[in-house]
Amino acid sequence: MLSRIAESLYWIGRYVERAEDTARILDVHFHLLVEDRTTSEADACRSLIEAMGVRESTVELDAHSVAAMLTFDTTFPGSIICSVEAAWDNARGAREAISSELWECLNVTRQEIHRWESITAAPHVFLQWIKERAAMAAGIIDTTMSRDDGWRFLVLGRSLERADMTVRLLSARYGDRWGRSGWRVLLRCASGHEAFLRRETSGLDNRRALAFLVSDAAFPRSVLFALREAEECLAQIENDQRGRHVGEARRVLGRAIGELAYCSPDELHERLADRLELLEFVCAAAHDAATRRYFRAAIPIEWSA
Repeated sequence: MLSRIAESLYWIGRYVERAEDTARILDVHFHLLVEDRTTSEADACRSLIEAMGVRESTVELDAHSVAAMLTFDTTFPGSIICSVEAAWDNARGAREAISSELWECLNVTRQEIHRWESITAAPHVFLQWIKERAAMAAGIIDTTMSRDDGWRFLVLGRSLERADMTVRLLSARYGDRWGRSGWRVLLRCASGHEAFLRRETSGLDNRRALAFLVSDAAFPRSVLFALREAEECLAQIENDQRGRHVGEARRVLGRAIGELAYCSPDELHERLADRLELLEFVCAAAHDAATRRYFRAAIPIEWSA
């Protein structure tokens, strides 16, 4: 596979996941402000932009300003519209490696999103539409693409983006600032509230909710599950199931997976800030290592006089 095609597929996975996760976070953010009238709008917006890596001085701390920046601001690369545009652009560059159904899905999404001028009138409708389009793209990917290296690079990007976004949510410390309401918000952002309650019948507890979002091996949006999925994709790409040759990206992910798999909820809670910082570094280091190995552009030929 050409490195150019592999890189495009990798970024399709990342950008589609980024658009969906941003919509999830915004949707639950609006619900938090509506359901809990005691919540400070400025504090909630500050937590939200911290999770998205935005400097507080660049945006006003009110719900509509933050939502406008994260949805239709073309100058902010993490906005939903920029993610959709970038996913479409990468799909256009890898047209021969994806199915016609996936191309049609991304193309229609790009065309339709420009018909929305803002989300002020009906934020939930727009955010729900984004989540549905992303879910459609994920379903098409899983049902129309062969399980070859192209599919693995796409899932690799999706998994790293998902793990990074969950870590960012936890770093915003919703649970510390709003207690049970904050942990309920975090679980809803990951669509894990119902799954958590089915597993933990005793009710919502901050340590169990934290362990569920970080180290649950069965929940597909937990950090551990996403990192394992990324590591498995790298192992299959390297075509080395026995571990005789382990690349730097797999080595970084493997260390983090081992730490999370055998970390107790109490240990996780006591050193939460340090572990979240380490997990952010792991996602960035795995991305950098994979980029250096698979996506590095060739040095152009320079003709001598």
